[in-house]
Amino acid sequence: MGVSALTKRERVVLAHLREDITLQDIADRLWVTRNTVKSQLRSAYRKMGVSTRVDAVAWARAHGI
Repeated sequence: MGVSALTKRERVVLAHLREDITLQDIADRLWVTRNTVKSQLRSAYRKMGVSTRVDAVAWARAHGI
């Protein structure tokens, strides 16, 4: 799947994921709970076909996120 399959929020969370910060830091920046970030990442990982943070970051970089 391509970038268009991701929601806007999933793309935002992925962009923060590239900064190598904690999920709690991402949640604090986005004014949501850590569990919300985890849920958004699970959904994005499934759409990207990846299972690790490293793979997700690599995918995001390769797709311009």
